Order: sequence, then C-alpha cells, then structure tokens
Amino acid sequence: MKLRSFLLLARRLIIAALATIFIWTVITMLFEDKFIFFPTAYPGGIYEDARFIRGLKDSMIVAEDGVRIHAWFAPADSAVATLVMAHGNAGNISHRIEIIRRLQNTGFNVLMFDYRGYGKSEGSPSEEGIYRDGRAAFDYAGMIPGVDPKKIFLWGTSLGGAVAVDVATQRPAAGLILESSFSSARDVARVAYPFLPVHLVLRTQLDSFEKIQRLRMPLLMMHGGRDSIIPIELGKKLFNAANEPKEFYVIAEADHNNTFFVGGREYLEKSRDFVVKSTAPARPPVDDSTRRAGWRKTK
Repeated sequence: MKLRSFLLLARRLIIAALATIFIWTVITMLFEDKFIFFPTAYPGGIYEDARFIRGLKDSMIVAEDGVRIHAWFAPADSAVATLVMAHGNAGNISHRIEIIRRLQNTGFNVLMFDYRGYGKSEGSPSEEGIYRDGRAAFDYAGMIPGVDPKKIFLWGTSLGGAVAVDVATQRPAAGLILESSFSSARDVARVAYPFLPVHLVLRTQLDSFEKIQRLRMPLLMMHGGRDSIIPIELGKKLFNAANEPKEFYVIAEADHNNTFFVGGREYLEKSRDFVVKSTAPARPPVDDSTRRAGWRKTK
C-alpha cells in the first residue's frame, strides 16, 4: 500500500510539473514580445539631462515602412568616425546619455536611435521592425553634413547587437562593434528558461550566429566577464563564428549593464583604437628587391 501511494503521488507530481511546463511555454509563446522588449515610452526617461550632451541634434527618422523613429546625433570635434548605436532591450535613449557623452568626448560622432515603441518613436517593437529601424538610422547617418560615409561604424549592445549584425549584412559599414551580445534568441532562451522548451517554439530568431558568418568587416566584441544576463560563452560563440579581422575584449569585472562604467578609460581607448586601425589607409606592398638594392647602396 505504501508503494502504491508513493507511485500515485509521484505520478501526480510529474503530471503537475508537465502541466506547469506546458502552461508557461504557452504563455511565453502568446506574449513572446513582452518577454523580449521592455520599452519605456516618452515621457518616461530622463530627457532633461540631454542638455549635457554638447551640440545635440534631435531627429525623427522615417523607416522604410513609414514608422517614425526618434534619434539623437551628438557631433564631435574632428571626429575619427561616426557610430550608429543600437541599444539594449529596455528603457530608451535618454537612459544612455552618459555613454553618448563619453564616446563623443573620445572623438566619435554618435547617432543613437530608439526602436519603434521606445521613447518618442512610433509603433510597436518586433524583430523585423527593429531591423528596419537600424537600416533607417544607418542611411540617415550617411546624409548628415560632415559625416564621412566611409567611416560609419555599427555599434550594438545586447539586443542591439542583433540589430547591428543584421544591418551590417545589408549596409556598407566600416566595421562592427558588439557589446554584451549573443549568438541567437534560442541560445538566450536556453539560458533564461533552462527547464522550459521555449527555444523550440520561439518565433523570434535574432540569429546573429548565422548572419555574422557572411560578414567581411573588422569586428570588435566586448563582454563583461561577470555578465549575469548574457553569459560570456554566448558572446564567444558568436565571436568564433565571425571572420577575421576580429578582436574579443573581456572586461573582467563587468556585469551586463555596467561595461562602460567598469571598463572606464580602457574601454573607450579600445573602441577608438579599433576604429582608427580599421579606417587607416592600407600601406602599399614593399618591393623587396628595391629595399635590398637601397640597403646595398646606403651601406
């Protein structure tokens, strides 16, 4: 009797566990976008602090499907390049004022935009929608007076990494900078929901792993060594799939949302050095015979 009661209890527990898994999987499917995008719509945010960004220009950019997205352009004196920045999945551009200022002071023009549904942007976020927003922002950057179209770099942070990679497959960027990013939505789902088969039913792909293999441009990847949201292993998986030239920079003590703060001056210098190196004119090949002849003559 005791064995029978135990087996009956075990059966009920298994059924309850399977039912719970099923219910949560269905909920995740039905509200998938709510688990991916966490926008703060205007007037939420800290827009009043925009006054601290030198020379800030406020813009509305029209995406290819007619949705208007909000962007800020921060010009730098004698800029080394222009960064088109796609931010993470929460908040809006007003929460990124400090990183805009620091990059501007490092010598970059910075164009940061809000995805549809974020901040002052119209519409609602979706995977294809944020890709359209990224393309529109890149195209807009190339039309800004004083911006060199040959020195536009895509910078994507976390979710923005998937946007930057997608845009890079369709636009002639000078290079790509990915920060705290990941290989695919399915890989992130495996980490976030280890006991749920969410990765098997996700409609959202965010498949940077497949796309980055098609790219032929300089790549800098930065990741916090203590990232508790996107494990560094997912960043390395994406990096390993990329073509040369590429560099992986680990900010050892950083978590997911404080890479620029923990990285400090080194973080900024690493970014600038990468951009300067990527845009430096190629040196002409050296004719060894001429060099040897010149050596004999001067000796």
